[in-house]
Amino acid sequence: MRNILLLLFLTVSALGFAQETQQRYTLSLEQAVAHALEHNYTVINSKRDIEKAERKKWETTATGLPQINAGVDYTYNIVIPKTSIPAQLVDSTAGPGEFRAVEFSPKQTMTARTTLNQLIFDGSYIVALQASKTYLKYYQNYKRKTDQEVREMVVNAYSNVLLTEESIEILKKNKSILEKTLHDTDETFKQGLIEEESVEQLQITLATVNNNLNNSQRLREISLNLLKLNLGIDLGSEVILTDKLDALTQQNLELAFSSSEFDVKNNIDYQIGENYSEQRRLEYKLEKAKALPSLSANLNLGTNAFSDERFDFLQSNKPWFAYSSVGASLNWPIFTSFGRHAKIQQAKIAYDQAKTDLTHTEQQLKLAYLQAKSEYEFSIEQYATYKSNLKLAERIENKQQVKFTEGLSTSFDFNDAQQQLYTAQQQYLQSMIDVINKRAALEKIITKP
Repeated sequence: MRNILLLLFLTVSALGFAQETQQRYTLSLEQAVAHALEHNYTVINSKRDIEKAERKKWETTATGLPQINAGVDYTYNIVIPKTSIPAQLVDSTAGPGEFRAVEFSPKQTMTARTTLNQLIFDGSYIVALQASKTYLKYYQNYKRKTDQEVREMVVNAYSNVLLTEESIEILKKNKSILEKTLHDTDETFKQGLIEEESVEQLQITLATVNNNLNNSQRLREISLNLLKLNLGIDLGSEVILTDKLDALTQQNLELAFSSSEFDVKNNIDYQIGENYSEQRRLEYKLEKAKALPSLSANLNLGTNAFSDERFDFLQSNKPWFAYSSVGASLNWPIFTSFGRHAKIQQAKIAYDQAKTDLTHTEQQLKLAYLQAKSEYEFSIEQYATYKSNLKLAERIENKQQVKFTEGLSTSFDFNDAQQQLYTAQQQYLQSMIDVINKRAALEKIITKP
């Protein structure tokens, strides 16, 4: 009994802990966008790309700053190499032409050294500094592009959840009306006033509405999870949307867009194309800079000690001999058998290609703006049309329902009116989504920095 109570306590505690740790979010569309711009997984990694680019920029800068290296070298000569010298240098009794093999190296050698190198001039380094700034700017622009794409995805996902919720409410209402009509029709059939075919027709329609309702409820869960994914929220968290589909549609019904508002140079894709073109220009400049001389200086400081028998380099009375030197190095590539010239020409061709691609991008963006603007305007026109059509379909369906109830219309006529109403309802809902999404797509193109 005690074990059972303990198990029950642990289970209840675990459930309570899970409920406490499950987060709950109540978000409007703008709040959802703001959350995504901080927590979306792609946005987070794009921020890290900028951080890496900043580190890369410093890495490039550091190559032109003083470089200090230190080290310790130890050598033990197992067999000391010998060198032949005239024998008379070590033995006065030796005759002319005689040589002796002598050892000049000690058995052991240890050297402690420090080297300072400083680049004084290198054309390639100057170009590399410029390229590192362009490299950083590219990732900053890419972060902006990511933000715009995430914003559009959140708008689409948010509105799709609202669409499924509205569809569920409409289908529930249709189902309720159908169930009442079916009940009344069935009672009339039992009294022998109408044919069984009328009841069966309504049963078919009700079954279809039930299937659509179940499917919409499943789609809502999928749409909501997709929104959570775009927001960077755990799929197990609860999300409540505060905006309504109709209110969002009204907010996006605005035709105050003209071609004068669109400056292609403000478009992020154009700016990324400029980054790419600038990178090719700097690569071209780099290849030309490689023909310039490079100059560097160095300072060497060190000390060494020698031993013939045992390892005694760490003793305090061991003599060490200091040395130092300063030097400079000038390198100037004079002739490379036209290999450098070929690389320069390749870089120039790549730069010309990038400029052509940028022009192509500019024309594509202008066309994309016109297309997005046209689609947005069309979505507004469709919204107005489908809103009017829905009112007409509701009136027709109501009239047919009255006629069917009074026996003045067949079940087929009533079914046609119902199907027309259901189609008009879905078209109206979809037209609202189109207004919101097409507006988001247009804003993505014209968004200024």
